[in-house]
Amino acid sequence: MPAAEPSLAPPSAAADPARRVLSEVFGYGEFRGLQQPIVEHTIAGGDSLVLMPTGGGKSLCYQIPAIVRHRADQGVAVVVSPLIALMHDQVGALEEAGVHAAFLNSTLESGDATRIEREMMGGRLVLLYAAPERIATPRMLAQLDSLHERGLLSMFAIDEAHCVSQWGHDFREDYLKLSVLAERYPGVPRIALTATADDLTRADIVERLALHDARIFVSSFDRPNIRYAVVEKDKAREQMLAFLRAEHEGDAGIVYCQTRKKVDETAAWLIEQGISALPYHAGLDAPVRQRHQDRFLREEGIVMVATIAFGMGIDKPDVRFVAHLDLPKNIEGYYQETGRAGRDGLPADAWMAYGLADVVNQRRMIDESPAGDEFKRNQRGKLAALLALAEAHDCRRVRLLSYFGEASVPCGPLQNACDNCRRPPATWNATEASRMALSCVYRIEQQSGHHFGAAHLIDVLRGKPTDKVAQHGHARLSTFGIGAATSEAQWRTVFRQLVALGHLASEGEYGTLQLTPSSRLVLRGEITLLLREASEPTPRARGGRGKRGAAAGGTGAGKAAPRPLDAAGLERFAALKAWRASVAKAHNLPAYVVFHDATLAEMAEARPGSLDELAGIGGVGAKKLDAYGEDILRVLAET
Repeated sequence: MPAAEPSLAPPSAAADPARRVLSEVFGYGEFRGLQQPIVEHTIAGGDSLVLMPTGGGKSLCYQIPAIVRHRADQGVAVVVSPLIALMHDQVGALEEAGVHAAFLNSTLESGDATRIEREMMGGRLVLLYAAPERIATPRMLAQLDSLHERGLLSMFAIDEAHCVSQWGHDFREDYLKLSVLAERYPGVPRIALTATADDLTRADIVERLALHDARIFVSSFDRPNIRYAVVEKDKAREQMLAFLRAEHEGDAGIVYCQTRKKVDETAAWLIEQGISALPYHAGLDAPVRQRHQDRFLREEGIVMVATIAFGMGIDKPDVRFVAHLDLPKNIEGYYQETGRAGRDGLPADAWMAYGLADVVNQRRMIDESPAGDEFKRNQRGKLAALLALAEAHDCRRVRLLSYFGEASVPCGPLQNACDNCRRPPATWNATEASRMALSCVYRIEQQSGHHFGAAHLIDVLRGKPTDKVAQHGHARLSTFGIGAATSEAQWRTVFRQLVALGHLASEGEYGTLQLTPSSRLVLRGEITLLLREASEPTPRARGGRGKRGAAAGGTGAGKAAPRPLDAAGLERFAALKAWRASVAKAHNLPAYVVFHDATLAEMAEARPGSLDELAGIGGVGAKKLDAYGEDILRVLAET
């Protein structure tokens, strides 16, 4: 369960160094959620494990203590980060805010790396970002030893901490080496952070990082700005295109596919439909991947089609949708991937197409894995939880949060936060149909000793005289035609859900179906199966090429604003975005590093007329006010 948030009124910024940094550097007047107790605990030298959703403000939980401790002459904070993109973005954002930060990774020339090491050893850096594999090198450890001996090692922050766990969805062996930090640098506070961790993964993080005495902070996993939807696959690419045309014309988004081939094909197809799409997967050359990632971060309205190799550490706040064309491996992966949408707190969508083949493929990958039996059992359990979420006909948000041990109430039709609450699906008692389906599997196996896939079984049940039915003599079976009154689409849902519930097992390359031990319970009528009705085919996307927004960029000013703006406000918002784009290009930074859309929208609404008024806008810190204040006032005055 999430830890209770403090109810006491916070002290003034003048009396509290953490709140002073929050206001002066980052431009915010109040902490969010559990940020304040986490920050205070870390400043005081305590260890902690922080579970906070993507977009919940995890980075401030270590950046503010790093700044406060550096101002108290306690030296440099070392941030362990798994991806180069996150290092670059966060360092750029910190430098924009007036905080001296740097990274050490493979993109640096040797001269630049040497210069940064000198600044680190001299205690001039506030934060240093480095990958886990670099932290454990003899050279880096010797440097950290020296800093520690001189009292210039202020803290360690271990981001994406779930990577240390074999039970996590993104295990990385290099993270195991981070146990050396506790052994080698006692007394230096460590904060481990992750957006997803079930109980097993959480316990593994504590054990492997030696955080036994750490305080554990668990924020709510709810992302109320994300709207969840799962659709039954029926030409999934066209379903996705219809969704994009209706909801996200010109928006930035991510489309996840299971294979590299599907990524390439989907990206090419979207381009043919007039959508600015780019592929990303491990099979592309490193310079191509970097170029595509840079375009996604810096340009507006780009759709990245990717395998799960893309995304962790991506800080882009204005991703308006995440779409899955294939089923993820588990809820942790799904939650983290969908969490890359709407990091700015503005409305976003998590959309997924799901079918029987997805269940078959995921089960096969687990069964064929070289992992041990315990790990496979754990993975099957995680997949079952995800299938239950996908097949649910009640509130998806309740089910998602329940997986992480958090109680909630249905979002309901007014909140408009999941497809089942918006439009409750029709359900039917599929017990008898399920018995027919299982009986058909049994009769075919009994007659021929072979197993067949769902498509052939449906043909037999519906009495369809195909060549395959004739070839195997299945028209003579007692189950031939007994399900003629049930539509093909409805039969597909029956077989999919029987596999999802474990009453049928899929085997082999072709996903043939066979009975399981629980099949007998269904055949005897001891289990009642209430299933959702087959959904109507999604209307096909029509019309021409995707449109671009005005000067405000792909999302369009109105859609990007956190609150409704009138016509004049939209014009100011567009002008501010155009100004921001020019600044970002000149500084070689993503636009959101200069200011988030939410900050620009607040400026557009409030229309501050002085630097003092501008300083009251959320996200405008002292350095940015000094650097950009006059230009912003000029843009606002001219529109």
